[in-house]
Amino acid sequence: MTPIVSWWAGVLAGPWEDPNGDVLIVLGGSLLDKGLMGQSSYWRSVYALRAWRQGGFQRIVISGGPADYSTAAPMRDFLEAHGVPREAIEIEAESRSTHENAVRVAERLTRVSGRKVLLTSDYHMFRAYHAFKKAGLDVQPRPFPDARKRAVGWAGRWPAFLELVLETIKIGYYRARGWI
Repeated sequence: MTPIVSWWAGVLAGPWEDPNGDVLIVLGGSLLDKGLMGQSSYWRSVYALRAWRQGGFQRIVISGGPADYSTAAPMRDFLEAHGVPREAIEIEAESRSTHENAVRVAERLTRVSGRKVLLTSDYHMFRAYHAFKKAGLDVQPRPFPDARKRAVGWAGRWPAFLELVLETIKIGYYRARGWI
């Protein structure tokens, strides 16, 4: 499945660039327990930190809820612990889906000037980018190699393949709902 996983994740990621901007939007992923981010949230945080350290971004908006078990809060804490100033990080902790991430972040940032960059996993970028576009927020995609990296090792291939199948089903659902 390795060639299929890498190819499929690449298709969903779209153009592979690392644009800079003023606002970095990072989507929350998994949560293991209250206050403890899961693997996808961890890697999204790591790549957000890398983007921040490259310079240029003035603000990071992390989106992911729900409020009582927010994925955004532990991601913020991670970034802060690694040197990102707390005042540069804003969290949106009410959304429960990619659609809600897009709608709620668009409400906050529509009137904010500057270039907005969306960071999420390679396999998630297609749906996330189109959800933000549908919500009326112009973002530049900045995927990172999530499924593609997991597909390199034999133990990660099958879970990455299943994640891609689930993501493809979600894309169909979002299209049917008119969310992308």
